[in-house]
Amino acid sequence: MPIRSYSAKLSPADIESRVLKVCKEFDKINAEKTVGGARHYSGFEPLTLDVIKQRVILVLNLYDKINPDKLTPESHFMKDLGLDSLDHVEVIMALEDEFGFEIPDSDAEKLLRPIDIVRYIGDKQDVYD
Repeated sequence: MPIRSYSAKLSPADIESRVLKVCKEFDKINAEKTVGGARHYSGFEPLTLDVIKQRVILVLNLYDKINPDKLTPESHFMKDLGLDSLDHVEVIMALEDEFGFEIPDSDAEKLLRPIDIVRYIGDKQDVYD
């Protein structure tokens, strides 16, 4: 393949105009690709209080220190299920992972029963049944 050579030297203005021309063509190609290659995502399935309740109970059933036979939506974490404060923090962290948002400590300390958590998440996710 022969190497191109120019008989006359290019001025800085010529070089700049050629570079700008290439850049404009490159931008045009990329713009066409992004317009044609746009992805469309649908939203998540709408949450209901029943779905939230099922997910909360599932997370709690998977926690090794909770006896699934004693677990009800009204069970108190400390009094009925025998959890301590560290267990409570771990439960809250697992629920944060499940639902994808952080629960502030000031709110978490008030969430002592599964039903409290269901109502709290429903409130934060604007779920009304």
